[in-house]
Amino acid sequence: MQDYLAGLNERQKEAVLYTDGPLMIIAGAGSGKTKVLTTRIAHLMAKGVDAFHILALTFTNKAAREMKERVERILGNNDARNLYIGTFHSVFARVLRAEAHRIGYPNSFTIYDTDDAKSVVKTVINEMQLDDKLYKPATIYNRISSAKNALVTPLDYVNDYYLQQEDMRANRPAIAKIYDAYCKRCFKNGAMDFDDLLLKFYELLKTFPDVLSKYQHKFRYIMIDEYQDTNPAQYEIVKLLGAMNENVCVVGDDAQSIYSFRGATIQNILQFQKDYDEVKVVKLEQNYRSTQNIIHVANEVIRNNKAQIPKVLFTENQGGEKIRIVQTMTDNDEGKFVADTIQEQKLRNHFSNKDFAILYRTNAQSRAFEESLRRMGIAYTMYGGISFYQRKEIKDLVGYLRLIVNPRDEEALKRIINYPVRGIGKTTIDKILLAANTHNITMWEVLEKADQFGFRSGTLGIIQDFVILIRSCASMLKQHNAYDVAFHVGKQTNLVKELFNDKSTEGLQRYENIQELLNSIKEWVESPDNDEGEVVDKSLGAYLQQITLLTDSDNKDPDADTVKLMTIHAAKGLEFACVFAAGLEEMLFPNAMSINTREELEEERRLFYVVVTRAKEKLWISYANTRYKFGSLVQNDPSRFISELPPEYIDNSYSGGGTRQSSFGYGNTGAAYERMSGGWGSSRFDAATKFGPAPSKKTVPEYLGSKPEAKKVVEHKPSVDFQASDSSDIAVGQRVEHQKFGFGEVLKLEGNQHNKMAVIKFDSNGEKKILLNYARLKILSKN
Repeated sequence: MQDYLAGLNERQKEAVLYTDGPLMIIAGAGSGKTKVLTTRIAHLMAKGVDAFHILALTFTNKAAREMKERVERILGNNDARNLYIGTFHSVFARVLRAEAHRIGYPNSFTIYDTDDAKSVVKTVINEMQLDDKLYKPATIYNRISSAKNALVTPLDYVNDYYLQQEDMRANRPAIAKIYDAYCKRCFKNGAMDFDDLLLKFYELLKTFPDVLSKYQHKFRYIMIDEYQDTNPAQYEIVKLLGAMNENVCVVGDDAQSIYSFRGATIQNILQFQKDYDEVKVVKLEQNYRSTQNIIHVANEVIRNNKAQIPKVLFTENQGGEKIRIVQTMTDNDEGKFVADTIQEQKLRNHFSNKDFAILYRTNAQSRAFEESLRRMGIAYTMYGGISFYQRKEIKDLVGYLRLIVNPRDEEALKRIINYPVRGIGKTTIDKILLAANTHNITMWEVLEKADQFGFRSGTLGIIQDFVILIRSCASMLKQHNAYDVAFHVGKQTNLVKELFNDKSTEGLQRYENIQELLNSIKEWVESPDNDEGEVVDKSLGAYLQQITLLTDSDNKDPDADTVKLMTIHAAKGLEFACVFAAGLEEMLFPNAMSINTREELEEERRLFYVVVTRAKEKLWISYANTRYKFGSLVQNDPSRFISELPPEYIDNSYSGGGTRQSSFGYGNTGAAYERMSGGWGSSRFDAATKFGPAPSKKTVPEYLGSKPEAKKVVEHKPSVDFQASDSSDIAVGQRVEHQKFGFGEVLKLEGNQHNKMAVIKFDSNGEKKILLNYARLKILSKN
């Protein structure tokens, strides 16, 4: 048995050793899928498969780097450098560079990031004299992006009856024309956006059989990580590339399919077995990450989804602590609770900052946590902020580099034509644009022939100097590496000098950022080539492609000793010793926009499953009774997902900051949450709301202190035939049975249709207020 198989369990070995034919690996959270993928690649190479014939596609640059490094460690040599391992976009961009001429693009085409693409959309909308409040550039861009990910071209779009009807109902009938004009503008600019890297690669394979055959022979073994996150375009491309050899291995977990808003479809993994004959299926169900309690909770949560491939995670790790449910009065109290708990855990259990992650449904929730962490002096890193490569000074220098590589790049040209200021104002730029559109040529061509377009002599001289500057820099491309060109550009354009002369704190920071960019180019240029075969492209164009495809997380140090703050979507694939799942409130998580269909709700539940399975040792689930939304204080109900948690693995004795309410009431067989009258904080209409004054500070327990003693509940044994009734039509005067509180009579109904509450007088436990959405009541008598 080879050494690299020694650390694998039986299911993992099965997946590694099955090398020929279609294979689907269902990899549960924390089951070692990266280890399986990398070992499988190493096994193929050990069997004699040439690294150049192996394609491994991932969704993050981090995952690609990690896979390549692991394969190198297993093999003990540098052959892994010859592997095609990377994100879909980076690998397809690499192929398109070599084949772009076939579809009419320059090999030095620009890749537009999201901001560039939206800017082009905005330009098109303005030129078509449409209302940009109705045709919001971001909205239209997202519509175009969705169409491309579904392989819908502008011609397909305009001929699709249902898409046209959707646009008519949205009062945006011109989207098809905008889409067509946008694509033509990008083509004229010699640019592709992120979605084009998929769509154009697909068109390349479909249009040119010789190209398809070339890459089918080249990529004889194909592996796709996180297959549940693929969209229709990625799915079709993989089918085309794998059609000849059918050595297609997909790895994924349908329970972690959470990117439908990006066009991903869970159906790709659910239907993989129908796409190929005799598909081998291996399930990795042993979790190496989390404690038994966390795994039990995760299994119980996801069991509520209907659309899934059945599997049950298990672990040989220790039982661990129960999951803590924390209720706070406000979102600020939630932030304070989290910061205090992190400090307490660091002191008591010797954790470091980097052991903690605060995960939330939307970026807007970060404020309360940031403020509390700052007050406590706890270092943190925000994910989802401005990427290093999105900073103005970086985009300015990169704009020059882009224009030098591709003079057709209109977005880069508009950005830097008058920066630093050289006397080419808005009026002149508008005249250049008009001339370009009128004669159907690029802005650069107008500048090159500026003497033919009636510019005043002073302006003409400035334009000609600018053209000479760009041409002189471009002349260096063939003889000099990316760093030398970038350094020359920074110096000749006076961009670096201008930042150096700004002695303000912000100016100094911008100057340091430019130096950091130049340092990164130098480091990239000096990284080693492949040992054999292909030589690594060190051109400026290759560097620009690489940084355009970077994400925010690629620029963050995962090992920095800081608390990590991010959305749950950003956290997938990561793990932390201690996790705070924040904002578990109905209409926030699950999100109000994602509960209209079963499919949407099940994706929200998968998102909850993801946050639970990020935790290795400790997990807190918190929610706030009140939260400001759009300037108004909103009352919240706990998320329905909380009611799905198995009570035997839950500790609800923890209380958060602020005025607190009673903790959960669990039935014998369910985890339904109920608010109870009497005692501390009898209902959601109590303290610190417009419905009544807050109690005096003396009545509020010390933070994280002991709670007031609640009246002991007289336990009830449910009837043998107990079955919860539909309580939507419950009426005053009816007799009911509750699993925990016993028999009682409905005295009063409160609240609205969606959050109806019943006041029930129980024979043995007195009056209780029960939220009917979460209660399990058997109605004994009808009125």
